Amino acid sequence: MLNLAGIVADSIVDGPGIRVTIFSQGCPHHCEGCHNPETWAFEGGTEMSEEQLVEIVRSNPLAKGVTFSGGEPFAQAEGFAALAKQLKSLGYEVASYSGYTFEELQNGTDAQKELLEQLDVLIDGRFELQSRSLELVFRGSRNQRILDVPASLRAGVAVEQSAPRWHGKY
Repeated sequence: MLNLAGIVADSIVDGPGIRVTIFSQGCPHHCEGCHNPETWAFEGGTEMSEEQLVEIVRSNPLAKGVTFSGGEPFAQAEGFAALAKQLKSLGYEVASYSGYTFEELQNGTDAQKELLEQLDVLIDGRFELQSRSLELVFRGSRNQRILDVPASLRAGVAVEQSAPRWHGKY
């Protein structure tokens, strides 16, 4: 079961194309200027099973990708890893936002590493108000990176996502 703050069934701002965005409830980072401070508390939210979430995703025939946001998805890494695995088996591209960096997640818990291994794309790093930019695509501050997770895991270092669609070019 995952504790969620909400779901947007047809997002166009959390990655390229039409995506389903799943917002986790609970975040340890509490970044100044956070876009979703209502997701900080770990209590509250709505519990949903991975199976329920897969059905919600599948109910939108236009969605080709799913994005985990928050809150902090890696605070519920075990459940999000199981969900990501199911979604990938159905052919969805899976991305996640995280206040943790790729490097922190590489040294994280086993569940965090498992979730990382299930992702196609990671937008990493805490939101930094002093680095905020409205010109960025799919990011809030200049320190955040859009990473190609499979390439990063193979290389053992963060590898920027090079697909033009992840940079607003179609």
